Amino acid sequence: MALHFSSEEFDARMDRLKASMAENKLDAMLLFAQESMYWLSGYDTFGFCFFQCLVVTADGRKILLTRSADQRQARHTSNISDIRIWVDRGEASPVSQLKDLLFELDLLGSRVGVEYDTHGMTGAIGIELNAQLNSFADLKDTSRLIPMLRAVKSPAEIAYVRKAAELADRAFDAAMDEIRPGADEGKILAAMQGAIFEGGGDYPGNEFIIGSGNDALLCRYQSGRKTLQDNDQLTLEWAGAYRHYHAALMRTVIIGMPTNRHLEMYAATRDALAAVETKLRPGCTFGDIFDAHATAVDNHNMMAHRLNACGYSLGARFTPSWMDPPMAYKDNPAVVEPNMIIFQHMILMDSVSETAMTLGRTYLTTEGDPESLSALPLDLPIKSG
Repeated sequence: MALHFSSEEFDARMDRLKASMAENKLDAMLLFAQESMYWLSGYDTFGFCFFQCLVVTADGRKILLTRSADQRQARHTSNISDIRIWVDRGEASPVSQLKDLLFELDLLGSRVGVEYDTHGMTGAIGIELNAQLNSFADLKDTSRLIPMLRAVKSPAEIAYVRKAAELADRAFDAAMDEIRPGADEGKILAAMQGAIFEGGGDYPGNEFIIGSGNDALLCRYQSGRKTLQDNDQLTLEWAGAYRHYHAALMRTVIIGMPTNRHLEMYAATRDALAAVETKLRPGCTFGDIFDAHATAVDNHNMMAHRLNACGYSLGARFTPSWMDPPMAYKDNPAVVEPNMIIFQHMILMDSVSETAMTLGRTYLTTEGDPESLSALPLDLPIKSG
């Protein structure tokens, strides 16, 4: 068995989940989110792209229903002892087999929480699940229950995030060694991801974002590589990942001389990041964080160039995204608590002048001031020829 946490750690997580289930009067939960399964048991796979479900009962019993290809994976990476296999056979439905399992567990007529809002459940599965189980049990959408438990990290989890942050810093140093006029974006990406792998890290929950020239204004990965020009801009968003825990960073690197617009936009991002740091404190809300960011950017007359969110929680995540709730957007009432991991990204994209500027890093919240987990300076990174 290859577990990354102690049995005491997993027991504490189960105790928190059972308490929350009791508060919500749940007899069982059907977990479809890979992140929930990993957090609760250590189960580590990408097989969640197919049907699989971890049934958790109010007394803490765990039963995994999965495919044969993941049976050994579950035994090797998790503390789940009861693993059932649904069979790929003709028109056989795994949902029917799940229903049989719930009947075996004497859950007919019970109150069952379901994780609907996850990439581990397709719409087709959700429709079939409701059709087969609505008359079997009282189904409740509990998609947010475990994510909110996961948002507050244990000391063991924070240790992994610190390692991820160290790898993220190494990745940027590796990138800067490659960045120059004439450099290929593919070599920059290879250097960044290579530094993380060499440090014992993992694939991230989503692709690194890289874009130069007018592609520097994009906030998503796209296929295709460019060569850096003598005077250019390069936007990078990446994350160190260790035991699936993430620490993200974001920078726009200037190749050659920054324009006046670059300098104006950099000043706005720096002020905005300083402003949100004052709200990364217990008692503030994620809406307060966004408002601090928006006010600072708007004071620089750049409201048209900012986004409608400025950050989110981070943790152990799987594809297709490393983003975790809560997210910093207007009027989000979620409250900041100690021991949260929160990525803050100040992103400005001026499509008129085709100028990009970003500045972001990951923080650990405390009882007081937040702690930056990155040792990188906040200065505007510039590489000359």
